[in-house]
Amino acid sequence: MQYEIKGQPFPVAICTLSNGETLITERGSMSWMSDSMKMETVGGSVGKALGRLVSGEALFQNKYTAMRDGAFIAFASSFPGEIRALDIYPGRDMIVQKSAFLACETGVNLSIHFKKKLGAGLFGGEGFIMQKLSGSGTAFVELDGSVIEYDLAAGETMLLDTGYLAMMDSTVNMEIEMVSGVKNIFLGGEGLFNTKVTGPGRVWIQTMPIPTLAGAISGFIPGKG
Repeated sequence: MQYEIKGQPFPVAICTLSNGETLITERGSMSWMSDSMKMETVGGSVGKALGRLVSGEALFQNKYTAMRDGAFIAFASSFPGEIRALDIYPGRDMIVQKSAFLACETGVNLSIHFKKKLGAGLFGGEGFIMQKLSGSGTAFVELDGSVIEYDLAAGETMLLDTGYLAMMDSTVNMEIEMVSGVKNIFLGGEGLFNTKVTGPGRVWIQTMPIPTLAGAISGFIPGKG
């Protein structure tokens, strides 16, 4: 497979495949393709289906297979931001926000990554449920707004407003913490929870999560203010 990522602020990943090569996508991710691509809707085991349901994803995925060399397929972003191509291989798993996945080669496994502390997770918003990419191959993810990368040393910690964590190395530990202080909670305007990430490993922070944008413009919509 060969690919190129074009366009800003609504990028698109255009993938060119050899005969017999296959990509797995979320339902509705395909934007355009050549007529030599064959589509098949597939499901998984009951356990995988339940995990996808919990994460808010569709129960089924689409499989696109090239029927000749040079067949192509494109995946456009649904929001202003970036599309990143990730090289996944044993020892380099990635944890991404639950809405990030666009497509991947068949050797990549997509599973649910849960925050272990259930109580904090249930009240911690988007940071609780993420997706894990493992196996071997290329995966495409879409991230919201611009993306800033930090490389955390072992034990080094950052605090993020909930929803700003786009993805991280699987070596990074994530926790959901309540904001301290009654005055901070009720008057600070920053919400009840922060996402705490601790190295070693890299974290990618997105500058405009979709829920943040929705909240910012809701007051300008008639009847929503």
